[in-house]
Amino acid sequence: MYPIELVRPMSQELEQIGFESLQSAEKVTERMNDKTGTTLLVVNSVCGCAAAYARPGVRISLENEAKPDKLVTVFAGVDTVATAKAREFLLPYPPSSPCIALFKDGRLVHMLERHHIEGRSAQMIADNLKTAFSMYCN
Repeated sequence: MYPIELVRPMSQELEQIGFESLQSAEKVTERMNDKTGTTLLVVNSVCGCAAAYARPGVRISLENEAKPDKLVTVFAGVDTVATAKAREFLLPYPPSSPCIALFKDGRLVHMLERHHIEGRSAQMIADNLKTAFSMYCN
């Protein structure tokens, strides 16, 4: 578990662009069981690849005409119960942080795991997400 003071700026980076931080299993269940439209779920992390690639990539991806209806996030290593619940919706993918998942009408349609994020530029991640948004968020 990381100190809140350390991770708060990392959480705010997503909150400032419209993400709702889900800090309980109940909130995750409530939001993820709303199966209308599209939802982007980001499992946030303190790791360097989240800071250098994932969060900036997500931010850039939202500068797009097509984008998800709902933006939600959990923070691995901080909101452990909420993260565990969110990962249930990500099955059959193994736990990965950071990771970015797009749902359409409650169905997981696009997933970026840590190994898709690490070593890729924020622009590459954004381009990947923009392509998915164009396919599923119209």
